[in-house]
Amino acid sequence: MEIKTISNGFSVSPQIVADDVKEIAKRGFRSIVCNRPDGEGADQPTFEEISNAAKEAGLEVRYQPIVSGKVSDDDARDFGRLYDELPKPVFAYCRTGTRSTTLWSLSQAAHLDTSEILRATKAAGYDMGGVVRRIVNGGKTPTDQGDAKYDIVIIGGGAAGISVASSLIARRSGLEIAVIDPADIHYYQPGWTMVGGGVFEASTTAQTMGSLIPKGVHWIKAAVAAFEPQDDAVILDGCRVVKYDRLIVCPGLKLDWNRVEGLVETLGRNGVTSNYRYDLAPYTWELVSSMREGKAIFTQPPMPIKCAGAPQKAMYLSADHWHRTGVLKNIDIDFCNAGGVLFGVKDYVPALESYVKKYDAHLDFFHNLVAIDGQAKKAWFDVAKPDTKVERVEKSFDMIHVCPPQVAPDFIRVSPLADAAGWVDVDQATLRHKSFSNIWSLGDVMNAPNAKTAAAARKQAPVVAENVVADIDGKSPVAQYDGYGSCPLTVERGRIVLAEFGYGGTLLPSFPKWLIDGTKPSHLAWLLKEKLLPPIYWKAMLRGKEWLAKPEKVTGA
Repeated sequence: MEIKTISNGFSVSPQIVADDVKEIAKRGFRSIVCNRPDGEGADQPTFEEISNAAKEAGLEVRYQPIVSGKVSDDDARDFGRLYDELPKPVFAYCRTGTRSTTLWSLSQAAHLDTSEILRATKAAGYDMGGVVRRIVNGGKTPTDQGDAKYDIVIIGGGAAGISVASSLIARRSGLEIAVIDPADIHYYQPGWTMVGGGVFEASTTAQTMGSLIPKGVHWIKAAVAAFEPQDDAVILDGCRVVKYDRLIVCPGLKLDWNRVEGLVETLGRNGVTSNYRYDLAPYTWELVSSMREGKAIFTQPPMPIKCAGAPQKAMYLSADHWHRTGVLKNIDIDFCNAGGVLFGVKDYVPALESYVKKYDAHLDFFHNLVAIDGQAKKAWFDVAKPDTKVERVEKSFDMIHVCPPQVAPDFIRVSPLADAAGWVDVDQATLRHKSFSNIWSLGDVMNAPNAKTAAAARKQAPVVAENVVADIDGKSPVAQYDGYGSCPLTVERGRIVLAEFGYGGTLLPSFPKWLIDGTKPSHLAWLLKEKLLPPIYWKAMLRGKEWLAKPEKVTGA
């Protein structure tokens, strides 16, 4: 007997025999539901045998036989009633457990998010892809699907989504393209570091989504609930279905604030801030500019994260302000990094270490933030040094800048597009999905081992556009991505260490060394970030003008 837990109140298994019932009772179950009709298999015990054993063990028992592959809406509703009335936890079984899992999924669709249901069933080893439209539709069979069809559907209207839409239009103007994104506002997220450092106003980093969607591209203002790649379909909240010839997936990632206990309750007050949110970056500057003494902590969670340099950028700009205002000597700075190195590309570390020394900051490696009490001004870290037992340590603070843990969006993690870690599974060179040949992905959501930055998306968009157009023309991929990413490390106001690198930490500078040596702090690099990159983002990258982003050709193509 193999029991698979779906939720706290519900578990399933394949066919059981009467002798299993005692063990089921022993494990704490209070009810049994049989979803397999009698006589379906030659070696199958009857429901009466199971029922007698259940009653003997003091368990409630019900018989709801379902023919394999024929779960109706009425069946799901009836199961929901059964489940509500039975003592918990409930144990259900059929031949494989699939029918029982399907019934539970459909019955709970009105009460739980689709992603929750898909996550729970997937973890137990059951694929609910065959009924996903019904789950999205509240557990009922859709009657009016409102289907639309496009040549190309793009999931996500962030830096990657808008850029790739513009790059496609620039190459093939007659394409019917739709961008799916529920957001009203598009953000220039690289600017939030500068907001937190008192350099930019937050308002300059936001524009309306409608003003940025390329002319001729349809904007579907909705959230994606699920994917049916075998049917070339995307299911939206409300069970609308959008069909495609080709799909590009780039919804970004999810900031998992809830993973740090107590963090959500104290964000934006009690000295707790983060440049990873538009509305909080100004609070960072408010804290920094008013601080005269005390303890300042800057955190970095386990990788992967969006812009891996951003947590320390906040530290450098803050420390530089305290240095310039003469209060640095009164402030104790800790950089608590869940990883074991200051920066992943060693060529840039010496320059960064010199600033760590200048600001007298203390580096705490292998320190992962797990809990915070804003009112008490205390934070707790799990310290996981190699070959040592994990130790929990407490730190007090006057100000703490938090970089939250980051994961793929829920609807991606539970989809057929995801790898074991939840990211979209692509070929790292062509950015084509490894299992579905008409799907591509770029930006933060895909699993190529590159830095998750807007600069990376800038290089990826032309690669995807080239390869999608080649596919339309019946050709093999013609462009490849070299892993390029850029991280302008703002080590002080007026100077930047311009890190530019590709796969394997290979340095990929955009400028000759005599102009900008990325391994050293540069005023010219600061001017690039402060003055040039914002207009390049808004007026070039998002408009399909691929400045310094010409795609590399596939070898032999």
